[in-house]
Amino acid sequence: MKQEVTLRQSLTLVQVVALGLAWMTPMIYFSVFGIAYDASKGMITEAYSLSVIAIFFTAYSYSIMAKIFPGSGSSYTYVKQSMHPIPGFTVGWAILLDYLFSPIIACLTFGIYLNAQFPAVPAYVWIVLLNIVLAIVNIAGIKFSASLSKIFVLFQIVFIAIFCIYLIRGFNGFEEVVQPFSNLDVGLPTILAGASIICFSFLGFDTVSTLAEETINAKKTIPRAIMLIILIASILYVVTSYLIQMSYPAMSFANLDSAGFELMKMAGGATLGAIFTTVLIFAIFTQGLTSVTSVSRLLYVLGRDSILPKKFFGAIHPKYRTPANNIVLVSIISLLSLTISLDMAVKFVSFGALTSFAFVNVSVIAECYIKRKMRSWNQTIQYLIFPLAGATFIIWLITLMDTNALMLGSIWLAAGLGYYLYRTKVSSAFRTRGSLLEGTSAAMEHE
Repeated sequence: MKQEVTLRQSLTLVQVVALGLAWMTPMIYFSVFGIAYDASKGMITEAYSLSVIAIFFTAYSYSIMAKIFPGSGSSYTYVKQSMHPIPGFTVGWAILLDYLFSPIIACLTFGIYLNAQFPAVPAYVWIVLLNIVLAIVNIAGIKFSASLSKIFVLFQIVFIAIFCIYLIRGFNGFEEVVQPFSNLDVGLPTILAGASIICFSFLGFDTVSTLAEETINAKKTIPRAIMLIILIASILYVVTSYLIQMSYPAMSFANLDSAGFELMKMAGGATLGAIFTTVLIFAIFTQGLTSVTSVSRLLYVLGRDSILPKKFFGAIHPKYRTPANNIVLVSIISLLSLTISLDMAVKFVSFGALTSFAFVNVSVIAECYIKRKMRSWNQTIQYLIFPLAGATFIIWLITLMDTNALMLGSIWLAAGLGYYLYRTKVSSAFRTRGSLLEGTSAAMEHE
């Protein structure tokens, strides 16, 4: 009898945290800094503090569901098991949008930055080269990807620490600077507007739930990893924002998209700016690496459940024990970065992630509070109030998205639901036909 090939269970807590932080990319703080600073009218620390509180509820919901359903399907598995296969598929399809376009964003930004550094080499060369490297590294094995991600995440954290040291050295005296939280005249709605943008800096903590079947003691490791990722990111973002706000209480930027680079030059001149660009390129590479890892695992689970063709998507490479077919397919799809705009890709990612977040919060209520009737005072806080707060905030964020993003996302969901209903109908027809044939055969044998 041929033994079934499964994913290799080898990841430790540190490796899972490294992969999650690599997907999140701590350096994204500087990529969205100008937009967030402008939206919050300079109240960047206050906006980040509010976003930390808000995103905590969703992270907490993920950690609960990861304990109950320690599989690699992430939000797809949680919603399917706690609610119904149809909303489960809808969430899986939505998060697939997020995961598929994340490698595209990584490839696109990688090409843009390296083309800026080396104008003689076209951006498409860097994009194709990155796709090939990401495919090879991912096929080679999850443990190698995790080790590489750990090194590059460390680079990012060290750089942020160095930047903070530059800021501290530049202080002229604490009595002369404007203290964060001391001036709330801009109003809570303005700070919340900044927080709504800043929440995107935390996207990525959820991806580690797709690695459950490759993680040692997943029921304990994955929930811990999720909360550790949020904790580390929160400290990095809030502390950095606090120091920036004290150092530069009033700033203006020539270009909001490149405000992070302008900030580097303000704090450390051309030298720090050059180091910033180098570290950012490494950060983009690790984000692409972990993005391919996550989406290939989600496709594997959808294939294993026969939502997608099982023979292709549910296959595992016999030697490397990775979903090689999915990795190659994702790398081919990522070549869309040669034609698609960054703005369009970001809209797809945002819609998919937020839709998934909202459903995961609701799934905690459905599974724990309603199905399992966990309704003591403490359990009501954990399994009703916390996830309800998370769902409310995420749904509010979805309403803040522009019309184009909502329209594109809705078209994607409608197409997915149509595919699901068609595939379910076809599968049902085959099962009915098979039952009829078995019944006819049995009758003939009886005669």
